[in-house]
Amino acid sequence: MSAPKKIFGIILAGGEGKRLMPLTADRAKPAVPFGGQYRLIDFAISNLINSGLRQVVVLTQYKSHSLDRHISQTWRMSALLDSYVTSVPAQQRLGKRWFSGSADAILQSLNLINDEKPDIVVVIGADHVYRMDFRQMLDAHIESGANATVAGIRQPLAMASQFGVIDADTESGRIKQFLEKPTDIAGLEDSPHEVLASMGNYIFDADALIAAVEADGESPTSGHDMGGDIVPYFVDRGEAGYYDMKRNDVPGSSPRDRSYWRDVGTIDSFFDAHMDLISTLPIFNLYNMEWPIHSQAVNSPPAKFVRDSVGRIGNAIDSIVSLGSVLSGTHLERSVVGPWTLAGGGSTITDSVVFDGVRIGAGSRVHRAILDKNVVLADGATVGVDRERDLARGFTVTDSGITVVGKGLFIER
Repeated sequence: MSAPKKIFGIILAGGEGKRLMPLTADRAKPAVPFGGQYRLIDFAISNLINSGLRQVVVLTQYKSHSLDRHISQTWRMSALLDSYVTSVPAQQRLGKRWFSGSADAILQSLNLINDEKPDIVVVIGADHVYRMDFRQMLDAHIESGANATVAGIRQPLAMASQFGVIDADTESGRIKQFLEKPTDIAGLEDSPHEVLASMGNYIFDADALIAAVEADGESPTSGHDMGGDIVPYFVDRGEAGYYDMKRNDVPGSSPRDRSYWRDVGTIDSFFDAHMDLISTLPIFNLYNMEWPIHSQAVNSPPAKFVRDSVGRIGNAIDSIVSLGSVLSGTHLERSVVGPWTLAGGGSTITDSVVFDGVRIGAGSRVHRAILDKNVVLADGATVGVDRERDLARGFTVTDSGITVVGKGLFIER
């Protein structure tokens, strides 16, 4: 019997997340709250831990304090068994410079791989919402004999220009071409209306990955990007395989949420991903206990729904409400509410995402909005009701009409 392979996990979490501003004005993108009590990084780490990986590093860079704190407080593994999840900031081991791309982040962190001496390295992004059993992809990678394997998710052909697209050879299991945001491409053989988009998840034989990022580091023309440079390096050598997420069978998943994957890189996609959580049969099910999404345990009392001071009765429809929140005579509909949110009598929250510690005054109205942590609405204030007024107050308003209020702002009536 051959010895089991040693697997090492790397999560790339240095992204600035400009398209999520103002939510990333004071935090790294992977640290942005999601789904009430989670942070985006929790989905990546949970998938690796649930898949049996026990040595995971998170490479951080941009405004990483809250991300580093969350990882250190939440992801405590057994040191007795040499298990850990730890954040590693840019170390400037190759000179006084920051990461110039995702491949450069690995190049500057090769000491981590050299110290652990794994056989295989799993490299994934930190800011996607999905479930994935990486054990199945690992088995496929080992069986294929490829030096690199790229995970692909089926997406509509019309959206091909938004992704890196895998041109797959179904007979050999290899990637013929890796196309960055193509505008003219044929669909899959078995599904002409779909393409296989890169999920930003990769598996490499460790020696091959080291050689690739070292060669990339010496190239003056490279963008030092995993998808844009390292994957094509393996494709050109005929050493890149692909893994269709359609093959991945996550325990506890249903036909409705199997193969769910959402890139929440924009305000609209971030908002839409929240709306995916709250239907009776959710498109993404947070309540799958066979494959739980782990996060920090909030030391808080249960959420509370009460009449307001004049006896008005509130209601909550198709919504998620987190621990510690108190809603008094509030109408809540199609919304996600974070921990320790207080809403006063006669207030209305519809089609919205509310982060931690928000205070919503009596008679206030919130509609199609995202409120960052510790936002305070005065009695009778509104957000998302009057677009022109929201813009005049300096709030971000997307073309689709979603209003975003940055952390800690006070909103007058």
